Amino acid sequence: MTLAAGIDVGTGVVKAVIFRVEDGKENWLSKCSIRIRSRDPMVLAREAFDQALEDAGVKEEDIDYVATTGEGEAIPFHTGHFYSMTSHARGAQFLNPETGAILDSGALHGRAMIIDDKGKVTNYKMTSQCASGSGQFLENIARYLGIAQDEIGTLSVQGDDPEEVSSICAVLAETDVINMVSRGISAPNILKGIHLSMASRLARLLKSIGVKDDVIMMTGGMGLDEGLCEALRESLAKMKGMDGATVVNHPDSIYAGAIGAALWGAFRYDKLAASGQMLKAS
Repeated sequence: MTLAAGIDVGTGVVKAVIFRVEDGKENWLSKCSIRIRSRDPMVLAREAFDQALEDAGVKEEDIDYVATTGEGEAIPFHTGHFYSMTSHARGAQFLNPETGAILDSGALHGRAMIIDDKGKVTNYKMTSQCASGSGQFLENIARYLGIAQDEIGTLSVQGDDPEEVSSICAVLAETDVINMVSRGISAPNILKGIHLSMASRLARLLKSIGVKDDVIMMTGGMGLDEGLCEALRESLAKMKGMDGATVVNHPDSIYAGAIGAALWGAFRYDKLAASGQMLKAS
């Protein structure tokens, strides 16, 4: 039996999970996520890890491997670090074994990946550095509109006459939104318009790496944004050669990176143990 922890330090949220792997069976024991805001991510990583340990009913010394991903390589108590794409690929496959492509959309960027049946990334591409396709941009807009972040998706799908944001520049896009408000456009239609604009860029990103009729798993902080998921479905349905693609998410989409890190960590530990090289988290 191997106990492995996965800690994913993102731009906006720190996630930690604990897994038990035994005889090829992967059992998810616990999870914890903490928003970073203006706090030290390394301190939050410790807090999230401790909470995950408590929820799993295990002690730190029981953990065989602490795997980090994202910006977590500086965590002092980690055993090993895994590249973010590798972790998200494995985590997405755990959440949905039919996953053939991944759209990891977080606070600052979007990233499209194609994976094989073993969870290996075979092609990928990221959005540009402009923040208008990011969760942070959408959060800023929601704050301006006086809407809670968890209301964004619900309101967006209610939009019946959306007006898409014309610019890919975050600053100019926010100006567009201000103009929309002054013209009396409702919050649902503003949010749906923003989602459609974001989805159009993300759909082109997916097409550029060869996604066709794959199951596309949404991961990252925006994985549960139903407004974005629905807008992406609409965008793909209109795009030649992409109408066979299926967009899915999971209640635990935000944990995909941490899950993948933990599972890769358990795999690495077992391989090292089999070769006589016993590792233990320090």
